[in-house]
Amino acid sequence: MNGAVIVAAGRSERMGAIVKPWAPLTDASGRERPLLAYPVAAFQACAAVDRIALVVAAGAVERAQAFVLDEAFDKVSAVVAGGARRQDSVRAGLDVLGACDFVAVHDGARPLVTPALIERGFEAARETGAACCAIPAPDTVKEAEDGRVVRTLDRSRLWLAQTPQVFRYDLLVDAHKRVEGEMTDDAALVEALGIEVRLFEGSSRNLKVTTPQDLELVQALLREKR
Repeated sequence: MNGAVIVAAGRSERMGAIVKPWAPLTDASGRERPLLAYPVAAFQACAAVDRIALVVAAGAVERAQAFVLDEAFDKVSAVVAGGARRQDSVRAGLDVLGACDFVAVHDGARPLVTPALIERGFEAARETGAACCAIPAPDTVKEAEDGRVVRTLDRSRLWLAQTPQVFRYDLLVDAHKRVEGEMTDDAALVEALGIEVRLFEGSSRNLKVTTPQDLELVQALLREKR
């Protein structure tokens, strides 16, 4: 049995007055749904996923529970409040999800994830117990200090991490318990234990909404599907 933790507990600091998970987006049929509905729908539709824990801001738990019922997301087994840091929120999701074989962790701010991409993550994780969605860096990357270039990095070895990231459940729980300090994603926690993390290729469409401009781009991509 496999599970998923979808994390949507951030503060949306760069979104101005927009509360990111509940920002309205019009789907391919013309129906307006909150941003959060899109990633949850993808996991709901993925045959590899049996149950989902949804992590939201502390003040949004009741709203999220009503949203799950309205959208008929019957794979969502729990809605829980997140913590101060992203990894605290993931840990809260893991706790309420309960033990399973593999678990996918996904940013609720990536609404264009697809069931096929999620499935690829589970397939990749079966090889080493850990897999990270990523895309090759499309641009030249400079390392800088005080506004000055230190060196140009070898782009052929650079990948941009996305989610979903998929792990053996027990491995990820162990990493959250043992690794101290703040990490930017779950793959980094597992890497700190010396575990090999396999990359599987994501998509440029699987973008993370962090600004109002990102939201406009997602809406344009949704319209393309009509």
